Parts: sequence; C-alpha cells; structure tokens
Amino acid sequence: MRDAHIYNFKRGLPRMSWHPHNLYNLWRRSYGPLEKITNRVEYRESLNWRRWTAKALLRGYHGDFINEKIFKRWYLPETLPDVRPSEVLKKAAPMTELEKWATKEQAAKRAEKMAAEERQKGLAPVGSLMFAEVERRIDVVIFRACFAHSVYEARRMIIHGSVLLNGKKHTDANTRLAPGDMVSVDPKDIRFLQESAAPKADEEAEAESSEAAVTEEPAEAEESSPEQSTSSDAAADASTESIEASEEASKRSNKTRSSSLVNKNKKSSSSNGLTPFHLPPYAAPFLFVPAYLEPSFSTCSVIYLRHPTARPGYSEIPTPWDADGEIVRLTWEWYSKRRMRIRSKSQLARMPENRQ
Repeated sequence: MRDAHIYNFKRGLPRMSWHPHNLYNLWRRSYGPLEKITNRVEYRESLNWRRWTAKALLRGYHGDFINEKIFKRWYLPETLPDVRPSEVLKKAAPMTELEKWATKEQAAKRAEKMAAEERQKGLAPVGSLMFAEVERRIDVVIFRACFAHSVYEARRMIIHGSVLLNGKKHTDANTRLAPGDMVSVDPKDIRFLQESAAPKADEEAEAESSEAAVTEEPAEAEESSPEQSTSSDAAADASTESIEASEEASKRSNKTRSSSLVNKNKKSSSSNGLTPFHLPPYAAPFLFVPAYLEPSFSTCSVIYLRHPTARPGYSEIPTPWDADGEIVRLTWEWYSKRRMRIRSKSQLARMPENRQ
C-alpha cells in the first residue's frame, strides 16, 4: 500500500474500511468541521480547483489503492449511459392534445398520468457508474460481502492464498469478476470468526463499577451521622467491618464469576461446534450488502450476480457522497478531459485480468 496514513484526520478522507477512525472521518466530512470544506466544492473557488477537489474526495474512497494512471487507462469507462428524457415524455404533450381534440378524454387522462409518472421517477444517478469497474474487482467484492474489515485486508487475503475463485486458488487482487463467478474465503482468515477477536471480559468492568457504588453508600452513611453517641459509633464500626468483609467476599465471587463466564463462553463455542462471531466496535454502519452480490455466510462465499447498475433515484454502487450530486459530476468533468485513450499492444499485455 502506497499510503500508510490512510486515516489521517487532517485530510479526513473516507475509505473502504470498518475502522473507527474511518467512521470519524466520515462524520467530519458529513456533519463535522470538514463539512464546510466539502461544500466549497459546490460553490467556491475556480472551476478547475472544484473539479480536482471533487476527484480527490471520490478517489479517496473508490480505489485509492489503484494508481491514478492505471485507473484512468483500465477502470474508467469511455461514456456514461444516456439518461435524457424518454420518448414517452417527448410524445406526451402532442398525444394528449390529439386525444382531447378527438374527444377521447379517458385516453388523454391515461397519457397525462403516464407522463406524470415518468417525470416523478426523475433521472437515474449514472454518475456513480464511473466506478462500476472498480466494484467488479475481487478484493472490493470480498469487502462488500462483509468478509473483511477493509479492502486492504481483502487484498492481503487474496495475495496470501486464502481466496478461491470458482473453486481454484486465486492470488491476483486486480481481477475483475464476471457475472456468475463465486468467491470463497478461508474462515480461518476472517478475523471476526476467530476466538481471539472476542472482546475482553466486560463482566469484570461491570463488577468493579457495582463494587464502587457499594463502597460509596456506607461512606455517605458515615458522613450523615457524625453526632451519634459512642455506643452507636462502636456499633457502626462493627457494621462497617462486617460490610467490608462482605464486600471482599463479593469481590472474590464476582471475579470468579466473570472468569468462569468467559471460560464457559470459550468452552461452549468450541465444544458445541459453534463458530465464534465477534464484530469489531462501530462496525454497524458498514454492514450492508449491495444488490448485485449474493453472499453465503454459512460457507463464507459470495456470488457475483451481475454488474452494478442505476435506476431513477437509486444507485447500486455504495458511496459516501451523493450518487448524483455535484461532487460526482465535477469528478466526471475532470476525467472526461484528462483520461488516457491510447492503448498500445504492450499496454494491452499489462491490462488487469478482465473476465467480462
């Protein structure tokens, strides 16, 4: 990996990762102090600066581990799908006028209703489809299927030989999958399926907090009664001694209980044959599977069903930015003028594997 400081707080670029620092950077870009800098892309500075900044924001998430020259040559599409108004909208106005002139009110109402439905759908957010080739990569597919904490860990799995492509060992992380390909991951290399990923004994912390609360109560009782007689003081001393003895006994019992609970959990998962499942903290916002994948967590495999697409008001490519927003549009404007279009025979020989 070329950049070691991928979660740098100063830049605050969202990445393909479950790391808590990445979630913090995503919050800073969406609602935190860096939101103003992100919004500057839409209304301030020169047009060239806005395009370059938008490109940096998008590429920080989509394939930041891919060299820029390689991305422009092999992963950037030549064009985007045409989303101009359909023929239904073009013919709607003259058709309704013709039906009204022919006194066919019901047909005119049906034509108006169809035109209104087409207008309500809006345009498909096809700008995000410029990263469709990146989503086809085998390392990105493993991350999207929630088998790895980050796309960088998915690449490590592939390079170390822990991934099977259609039942055969595969070590090329740059491969682009074809519809119907099945990717299998070795369960021993999935971190949250290991016993070592179990969190520390939370029962011990709860026991300590309860013990601290118990010790505070007799202290408050002693402060509230300073004017009692000596006989009552002696009785209180005896009661505090008994309380201290009971507290020590409860401490020992709580510690033994917490250690026994942890040992029981470990023994039960191993003895019952159940696979341990320990997600990392703050992973919930990233636990989703795109529509073009069909994962099987019982077999640790995923099937690449089809290429990602976009429909009116919905894009299947996950992105931290608006799929049809100003950042995506400015990025496409940047690449449409600076993309590499020459592919010689020597360059074609170096093209990453594309299974179509």
